[in-house]
Amino acid sequence: MTRIEFHFNAPERLTYTCRLLRKVQASQLRAGVVGAQPFLGHLDQALWTFSAADFIPHALVGAGLPPADASCAVLLADSVAALGTVDVLVNLGEAVPAGFEAVPRLIEIVTADDLDRANARARWKQYTQLGYELIRHDLTKPAVA
Repeated sequence: MTRIEFHFNAPERLTYTCRLLRKVQASQLRAGVVGAQPFLGHLDQALWTFSAADFIPHALVGAGLPPADASCAVLLADSVAALGTVDVLVNLGEAVPAGFEAVPRLIEIVTADDLDRANARARWKQYTQLGYELIRHDLTKPAVA
């Protein structure tokens, strides 16, 4: 069963996503990110520039785009189906992504924005109704060792 985590109170979605993807890559896992195409374009640019010391191999994939290089640690797409096999799925969309069940781990990133929080509550409810146990990470609280 897919492990579903909500990361609440992310200070800024783009930068937080870049840092999260850096951690996933450092763990030698392959990540897929789904969301709206305009935001994925911003994420693509941010992954090139967010850190001078780190490079995260990534590619936009999907309809009309060439297939991604197998060395890409991060794939960005507007659907789970376009990603192929990934270890971690990051949902940046407003709805529960179709096909998420095929991925071992799903991370939902939620900012303090009212609309973002309302959409996250709806996704939380949908996952719960589907029988998933959800893990909550409040990013404003220090991690417990």
